[in-house]
Amino acid sequence: MKKTDILENEYSVFNATYIKAATDGDLYEDLEISLHSFIRFVQNISMDKFDFRYAEGKWTIKEIIQHIIDTERIFSYRALRISRNDQTPLPGFDENEYAENTEANNRHLQGLLTELSIVRQSTLALFKSFSEEQLKRIGVASNHEISVRAIGLIIIGHQKHHQQVFEERYL
Repeated sequence: MKKTDILENEYSVFNATYIKAATDGDLYEDLEISLHSFIRFVQNISMDKFDFRYAEGKWTIKEIIQHIIDTERIFSYRALRISRNDQTPLPGFDENEYAENTEANNRHLQGLLTELSIVRQSTLALFKSFSEEQLKRIGVASNHEISVRAIGLIIIGHQKHHQQVFEERYL
């Protein structure tokens, strides 16, 4: 499954940015490659930058890594529910409330990266378990229709979006 397989009615306008940020390779390969690329990128950041905020009220790099982890867990759960043909509309979540209630800044960087890697491996196993029919299923999340396969691309694009934010505002 590739990005070019996705139809515009499979995701919301809000998620289009993340879909566009994903590469047009194989979904499973890109889930794995993007993780390794992100970890290498983060490991090359100077240690004094991880607790830096570029403006008041903005998240630190550690908080953003935790946000990526939390968001991937939520999106994987959505993919599971939709793949199983659960038609229950799934609620959104308040990312700022989540960020305020983590201990990301008190964690070691390696712990965050290990958790991200474990979550991604779980996500990858989940997506590999889906049939073509399940990948095409559409459900409702955050008041918008979304397909399982679009969720996979959004996970990749969301991570890439934040890497770009690191490059532009933190480094």
